[in-house]
Amino acid sequence: MASSGQVEPNQHGLAGRLRAAALALPGAWEDSPWDGDTVAKVGDKIFVFLGAESVGVKSATSRQEADEWLLRYPHDASALAYIGRHGWNSLRLGGAIGEDELLEAIETSYEIVVAGLPRSRRPH
Repeated sequence: MASSGQVEPNQHGLAGRLRAAALALPGAWEDSPWDGDTVAKVGDKIFVFLGAESVGVKSATSRQEADEWLLRYPHDASALAYIGRHGWNSLRLGGAIGEDELLEAIETSYEIVVAGLPRSRRPH
């Protein structure tokens, strides 16, 4: 594993695969709402923050449920600043969280966000 600040050799490939998977979900599209931040949205709602070193996902509908990630991966998962109290976590790439779990986390985030959209704005 790389030490703090270093990038795992395959990390950029992983970030690209996660981005592609997120954007392949029905109705997903890429946006850059703030300088330097790339996100995937469904409707007008963000469902994943896409970074080179981490992804930000809505892990659950409550902070208590989202904390399960922090307990399982104390070195690789953390509550996102400002929105963490709403169930959003940052999951580090290149650490103990496997690619399959990261993909599942993105899909879960997508499903939670879609469920919160008005029916008329949900992807078909």
